[in-house]
Amino acid sequence: QVQLVESGGGLVQAGGSLRLACAASGRTFSYYAMGWFRQAPGKEREFVAAISGSGGNTYYKDSVKGRFTISGDNAKNTVYLQMNSLKPEDTAVYYCAAGWRTTQTMSSYTYWGQGTQVTVSS
Repeated sequence: QVQLVESGGGLVQAGGSLRLACAASGRTFSYYAMGWFRQAPGKEREFVAAISGSGGNTYYKDSVKGRFTISGDNAKNTVYLQMNSLKPEDTAVYYCAAGWRTTQTMSSYTYWGQGTQVTVSS
């Protein structure tokens, strides 16, 4: 069993930055692939970024490439999402998830956090 808690969300102006953190507890963190997803009001939840358990492979949604960076710290059981050059369309609740495969597919992730709100004002 794995418990995930996100933090770091907030209100930021367009062009600003935020760093989200996802703290994991339970089973050994490094076994899992970790992903970040987001859900905007009235829209379906969508993939944002993922990182393999070893940290050697990362994947990004096309619209965030070059702006967002996913990273992990196995010693702290924490995965981060550094978000730069934020746009109003990045506004959403951001969720982290843990699973056995590094994939963009939500159904591949077994454990989910409660989410953290990110609001980008224009």
